[in-house]
Amino acid sequence: MRRRLIVGVTGASGAVLALETLRQLAEAEVETHLVVSAGARMTIAHELGPGGLGRLTALADHAHSPRNLAAPIASGSFRTEGMVVVPCSMRSLAAMAHGLGDNLLTRAADVVLKERRRLVVAPREAPLHEGHLEAMLRLARLGAVIAPPVPPFYARAATIEDMVREIAARLVNWAGVDPGARMTRWGENPVGRP
Repeated sequence: MRRRLIVGVTGASGAVLALETLRQLAEAEVETHLVVSAGARMTIAHELGPGGLGRLTALADHAHSPRNLAAPIASGSFRTEGMVVVPCSMRSLAAMAHGLGDNLLTRAADVVLKERRRLVVAPREAPLHEGHLEAMLRLARLGAVIAPPVPPFYARAATIEDMVREIAARLVNWAGVDPGARMTRWGENPVGRP
């Protein structure tokens, strides 16, 4: 069986990170199950243009409606290695932290947590107030990896695309998939890099 991951996309800014994460998972031959929230559809159209949603779904093996709570990924008996939520809004993060499962994205995250699988969450908000931090702490205590999309400056990204590639590679890595040369590793860089 191919490795299988769920990718959730919420309405926070950073649709390009979701696109690159899906691209890297496709190149790694990981089967992906995509869930795009209603809020994310608006953000994707604004940030990636009118064809943005199509670009995301074209990279995924399966795309599920956030309203379809009968989708396979809503059950723990459906085997996956985990889930990446990129970008992650504070609304979705709070719902996951409190086990609300009010749509397929948050239900799938709840399943991943209860089954003790990897949940990688890339929250996109700044600055953070105490409520945000408390929700992140609660989710981390449940076993999630809280991974804000912070660029590794030692990678010396020359372009926005380089920075996005590095951030997505780290998310893929934390989800248990080797991103290969897309990720700069301290002490293992090519000639000319730090």
